[in-house]
Amino acid sequence: MFLLETPHLRLTELGASDAGFLVELLNSPTFLQHIGDKKVRSVDDALRYLAEGPAASYALHGYGLWRVALKKDDTAIGICGLVRRDVLPAPDIGFALLPAYAGQGYGYEAARACRDHAFEVLGLPRVLGITDDANLASKALLEKLGLSFTHYAALYEGEPPLRVYALAQPKVA
Repeated sequence: MFLLETPHLRLTELGASDAGFLVELLNSPTFLQHIGDKKVRSVDDALRYLAEGPAASYALHGYGLWRVALKKDDTAIGICGLVRRDVLPAPDIGFALLPAYAGQGYGYEAARACRDHAFEVLGLPRVLGITDDANLASKALLEKLGLSFTHYAALYEGEPPLRVYALAQPKVA
């Protein structure tokens, strides 16, 4: 299903045909270091991850993590979207790119489209962003999107707290 388009990217719902790509992305060194181990090692694991994560979120909230692909040839390069977590008061913009595509502006382009979709289409009053202290690229991207650091929050028991950023929907005059 087509969802969002930017000058260089298309963001669409993830599907079963993306399972192999997800195995690669979710096991990339930067994903494991900054986001964590989702225990996705096979196509079957990826299908489970899709069903319990993005597909469940699409059905429940009308949004979730989307496939980010290059518009020119439909190469999947990452995921980006809105994640609704029970422990946070608003959805957060989540993003991850394959290492070969990081640092080229694609993360910002995809995340900006998700931020704008959250406010302009979904009418959300605010969006959040989360990252660990060591992820300088994510901190910079969130700040470039206009989000400001608000506090630290532990999302999962036994894990270190993450930096939480927030941005309220701009007021229309």
